[in-house]
Amino acid sequence: MRIVVLKGSPNREGSTNLLVKNFINGAKEAGHTIDEIDAAHADISPCIGCIHCGYEGECVLHDDMDEFRQTILKADMLVFATPLYYYGMSAQLKILIDRFCSRNFSIQQKHFKSALLTVAYNSDDWTFDALESHYDTLIRYLNLEDKGRILGYGCGTPSMTKFSDYPKKAYELGKSL
Repeated sequence: MRIVVLKGSPNREGSTNLLVKNFINGAKEAGHTIDEIDAAHADISPCIGCIHCGYEGECVLHDDMDEFRQTILKADMLVFATPLYYYGMSAQLKILIDRFCSRNFSIQQKHFKSALLTVAYNSDDWTFDALESHYDTLIRYLNLEDKGRILGYGCGTPSMTKFSDYPKKAYELGKSL
């Protein structure tokens, strides 16, 4: 299976990317091919809502999304990886997802598998409610098949995450695919 990990953390050595590395190690051991898209460090402009693309055509914006669209459409699975920022995904990942607009029909018809990798400093039981609701909406709208979620409660720093069981859970999720 070809998996694309959509990374939304601006912190290259942060907790989110620690989960990503472990997930990728597990997925590679299971024989999968992995592509990574680092939305946080890419040149991606926000969707301007012009609908020039007609939801399935050329986007008027030309940036790294031109290449990323091709990578995404070749995949079988999308993994959304983001720190929790104000109870939602990072703006960097949201910009990338908003730009799915120009290939909306293609993405919906592909029936990708998907997963969510996320971390938060907070450990209240409601910490991920809004993010999970948004992810559930993406699953429904884009016709995705959820294969798992790693919700890293209490992972406010890389050392907190490293000494938690979430890296192992991310590895196991990747390995189980």
